[in-house]
Amino acid sequence: MSVRFVPPDAIRARFSRAMSEMYRAEVPQYGTLLRLVADINAAALAADPALAARLDAAGERARLDEERHGAIRVGSARELATLRRLFAVMGMHPVGYYDLAVAGVPVHSTAFRPVERAALAANPFRVFTSLLRLELIEDAALRAQAAAILARREIFVPDTLRLIAQAEAEGGLDEADAERFVAAALETFRWHGEATVDIDTYRALHDAHRLVADVVCFRGPHINHLTPRTLDIDAAQAAMPRHGIGAKAVIEGPPARRVPILLRQTSFKALEEAVRFPGADGATAGTHTARFGEIEQRGLALTPAGRARYDALLAQAREADGAGSTDAGYAGRLATAFAAFPDDEATLRRERLGYFRYALTDAGRAARGTGLADRPLDALVEAGLVRADPIVYEDFLPVSAAGIFQSNLGGEERKAYAAQANRAAFEAALGAPVADEFALYEAEQAASVAAVRDGLR
Repeated sequence: MSVRFVPPDAIRARFSRAMSEMYRAEVPQYGTLLRLVADINAAALAADPALAARLDAAGERARLDEERHGAIRVGSARELATLRRLFAVMGMHPVGYYDLAVAGVPVHSTAFRPVERAALAANPFRVFTSLLRLELIEDAALRAQAAAILARREIFVPDTLRLIAQAEAEGGLDEADAERFVAAALETFRWHGEATVDIDTYRALHDAHRLVADVVCFRGPHINHLTPRTLDIDAAQAAMPRHGIGAKAVIEGPPARRVPILLRQTSFKALEEAVRFPGADGATAGTHTARFGEIEQRGLALTPAGRARYDALLAQAREADGAGSTDAGYAGRLATAFAAFPDDEATLRRERLGYFRYALTDAGRAARGTGLADRPLDALVEAGLVRADPIVYEDFLPVSAAGIFQSNLGGEERKAYAAQANRAAFEAALGAPVADEFALYEAEQAASVAAVRDGLR
């Protein structure tokens, strides 16, 4: 008798919901954030029927309430490689390489996520996963001490390791084992109020960088935020204080636009949480700041040309007079800089700045076999035979991620470390290459173009 395996998409959906329930219990303000986002999304859809219709047509509306991304930080190659195997059981794969050291955060990262359109539609859960760069700790003795602490810990319970190996060997998990897997995997991401080091070690690592202390001093990589997706982040930013939530001062990413691009993010300030530190004379009470609430708005995925223009304009706004992105004038500089970035879909499409998914309209389907299949795509769109819908950006922005981290690690804007990106070292630790996000968007767009042309023949 053949074993009936639970599809990875279903395991991912169960895990995402279990993670959300756990985080809501641990961080009550997260529940308030979810209610706020649900209300804003409902209002946005009611106010813009065309948006609602487009989301329905693209299969995006159904996933909106389920959409979450989490973030964790790990300390060793072994931890990162095992997480790759854990997420693979749920149909999540490493996409993109992010060097946050250039923005003053001593980690490099990838995003584990579904990669196929059907899988994203089923449940688009993502986990932004960062690996600590111990080589960026300047004090050699402290660096060695941190490495020794990390080498001693085990962030996975035995059932997790057993079930990962079983899924790899057998090709999946049955119903009972899928439930056991979700419950066991959840333990890796749970908050623990007891540090694994004494308070003096914690302080030394904290002084090196607050994020170093967060990674090294606890039993595991507690989930530090779980992010819902909003359709109007400016409304969410304005509403947070009215709900008793202290929002960060600046929305990270591009400014508000008619055509949203890439990713905009905001958050509430990190919680100061009670922690017990072990010592020879018993536990010492202290606090740790790491976990926070985040909201994101996703827009059009940009091509390499569009991304190069985005990066240049963002740098222009951030680097004007050396002011950075934390002063009161940043929003104005950002809006001024991005006036040079086209803000209508037709121009973005014609100038190949963004990725679009193409589909035949009713008129296009009626034109099948009339010799139009090889006409230029832009002409088919302009003739109303083909519809072009923006492909949603499913990934992250290193400068924005660093800005969120920094605002929740004391608010200071740190300068870049004197280090270069090291994708090869990251992939060696991961045990696999990371996927190229541009190639994924390009393939989705190309497949839709091919389907359109086939439909016209």
